Amino acid sequence: MFEGFSLRRRDVGEAVLRVRTGGAGPPVLLLHGHPRTHTTWHRVAPLLATDHTVVCPDLRGYGESSKPGDYSKRAMARDFVNLMSELGHERFAVVGHDRGAAAAIRLALDHPERVTRLAVLDGLPIGAHLQRCDARFARAWYHWFFLAQQELAAAMINENPDLFYGGRYHDTPLAMGVENWADFQRAIHDPATVVAMCGDYQAGLEVDRQHDDEDRANGRKISCPVLALWSAKDDLGELYENLADVWAEWADDVQVRAIDCGHHMAEEAPHELVRELRTLL
Repeated sequence: MFEGFSLRRRDVGEAVLRVRTGGAGPPVLLLHGHPRTHTTWHRVAPLLATDHTVVCPDLRGYGESSKPGDYSKRAMARDFVNLMSELGHERFAVVGHDRGAAAAIRLALDHPERVTRLAVLDGLPIGAHLQRCDARFARAWYHWFFLAQQELAAAMINENPDLFYGGRYHDTPLAMGVENWADFQRAIHDPATVVAMCGDYQAGLEVDRQHDDEDRANGRKISCPVLALWSAKDDLGELYENLADVWAEWADDVQVRAIDCGHHMAEEAPHELVRELRTLL
């Protein structure tokens, strides 16, 4: 994976992140989702690296990054600002998927002077989801509420990680790529990582929602251009009648489109995803 990329651990102040970097050109930061690690980008990053500097970290708490205990998206955003400064990038584009999308949105809201473009893959602001939460949402995305019971959920998952993650996500080495699969397996079988990933969801229902609600009350929006992509074979589009209307509350310059694939679009449809990202980048 990631031929020509370097792999290092970088101290960003509050956390130590495992980071893969490669390519040359305008910088773009790729943020993975749950329960993946940065290796989920192994089919996308080399394509973007032909004319971009690509930075792929494990989020704090995930993969082989450190587990500092604060898993708010505001804390994650600080990690990424410090990381990109250390790498010499004062302004950069951000692509976030799933939980990485929530971190990317918070990064764009808290540090607008740093983010030039934002791509959100299968995601919305956490506050936008919870504002609209109903029985249909709770049934489809029950894991948000289960994982938020951090210690209890982690204890149950750690008894049999394959039962929870294998049963929910139906991942295979062929679909993910063998090395990506192996990295994912190491992550979900590390009890400390499972606790931290649950902490991400606990923060989502508490402090992350508070931060989003404060921004909405103050009329604060994302100032950079936004590309919001959703997976036509997943359920985000089924939960909301008009995603463009939801996004209009959070950004003025936003394009909303679907890709014909399942949730993990970086693994399932890398070429289609890169074509869409290039329209933004």
